Amino acid sequence: MSYREPVHTTAACAPLPQFSQAVKYNGIVYCSGAIGIDPATDDLVPGTVTDRARVALQNLKVVLEAAGSSLDRVVKANIFLADMKDFAAFNVAWDEFFPIDPKPLND
Repeated sequence: MSYREPVHTTAACAPLPQFSQAVKYNGIVYCSGAIGIDPATDDLVPGTVTDRARVALQNLKVVLEAAGSSLDRVVKANIFLADMKDFAAFNVAWDEFFPIDPKPLND
């Protein structure tokens, strides 16, 4: 029988109390949203969209690693930006964390 296994790491920003950083189920890792919060300070990282995206993706990376997975196993990601004009700046960080094709699907 399968069960949901919560994933938690202090290497990523802490989730709100009602959320898990991720949940493993049937060998698949489902991650909560990752944002540009510095796990050491719990503050939004100052700087550009690219700077914040790098921190968000690093948070995602360490959560996946805590779950026994990695970025190279990501199949799909939902990207939410306050302004679509920031998509190119976000993609700079995305390409750093996902340098090899095929890249994960995103929307």
